[in-house]
Amino acid sequence: MSDPAPRRPVLLDENLHRRLADELPAHDVTTVAAAGWAGIRNGELLRRAENADFEVFVTGDRNLEYQQSLAGRAFGVVVVVPKRLKLEYLVPLGPELRKAVASVQAGEVVHVVPRP
Repeated sequence: MSDPAPRRPVLLDENLHRRLADELPAHDVTTVAAAGWAGIRNGELLRRAENADFEVFVTGDRNLEYQQSLAGRAFGVVVVVPKRLKLEYLVPLGPELRKAVASVQAGEVVHVVPRP
């Protein structure tokens, strides 16, 4: 039997419902608001996430990877791409989100999209 994936420190962007954290029970999830970073612009937010040793940043911002340099970052980025950024569209992405959070590597961007 293989060892379970290690717990990872995850930062959940403020554009996602905070209850999405419930879909990641095997990880240590902090919301942007809980970190006291609500309203911080993306560049500064990413710098703070890196300095706080987060391993994964989960966001619904589809433009982030085109607006910010993510290669070489100390954390991976998971972009969830539901039909709408409402909880009822996010929860069904849970299984794929868990896989993405467990496997994304530093400097990598992984997209989680609804299955047809």
